[in-house]
Amino acid sequence: MKKRVLVTGGAGFVGSNLCERLAQDENNEVYSLDNYFTGSKDNHVPNVTYIEGLTADIDQLIDFEPHTIYHLGEYSRVEQSFDDIEKVWRYNKDGIFAVLQFARKTGAKIVYAGSSTKFGDGGLGRSQSPYAWSKATNTELVENYGNWFNVPYAIVYFYNVYGKREIQTGKYATLIALFKEKMRKGEPLTIVSPGTQKRNFTHVDDIINGLVLVGENGYGDEFGIGSPEAYSIKEIAEMFGGKIEMLPERKGNRMTADVVTAKTEALGWKPTRTIEEYIKEMRANDWN
Repeated sequence: MKKRVLVTGGAGFVGSNLCERLAQDENNEVYSLDNYFTGSKDNHVPNVTYIEGLTADIDQLIDFEPHTIYHLGEYSRVEQSFDDIEKVWRYNKDGIFAVLQFARKTGAKIVYAGSSTKFGDGGLGRSQSPYAWSKATNTELVENYGNWFNVPYAIVYFYNVYGKREIQTGKYATLIALFKEKMRKGEPLTIVSPGTQKRNFTHVDDIINGLVLVGENGYGDEFGIGSPEAYSIKEIAEMFGGKIEMLPERKGNRMTADVVTAKTEALGWKPTRTIEEYIKEMRANDWN
């Protein structure tokens, strides 16, 4: 029997890379559930069955019992979440409850993608934005629900993911992809003040390596997947080498976040890529 694996958000940036990796294993039968809010049909990969819809409706949309559910399909932007609070609630709060209920009904293990904002600024980051609060409280719900109803779970935390299939333009673009696009167009690199806020940029391949390991062998909380090196946004812009333009400060913008990778490393994970190498590769390809 093949192992049925469901990835929510499977047409998104991280989700599509995870689907691609999982589908390379002939023992897996891979399914994606995505509402295409930030996901794209351009991210579809071979040997994956794609289902369109909200995670809040998972019980009506999924007619099989998965072995594992990787729950990545949530709203995931900090600053924008102030304007999008209704979407944050629908996608993150209604969604997580429905997915947990479904996991309980089907006996699936849930691997939940929390947010490293929970560890921001000595723990204050968890309440600095609607997004951060929704993710931090969701991790508490996953842990409690798992213990209340004997649902196997693991909670992972990503640190500023970059790499293949990043969103490059528009309101939901990620920083590295946005900088790359601006370099390609000869535009200034815009930095939200003060510019000294630090991030642990982690290549998507390393994120996927961690996700697969945790999916197979991880149980419980605090499986961080993040590069140990932290760089300020200004330092990253200087690596790109473009002209810098400072923007006013914005709400919800944490300065630092603790990296909690010990439990993931105990499973055999370690980072293999660095942001410096990646920027050099992009420069060598004229930012294409």
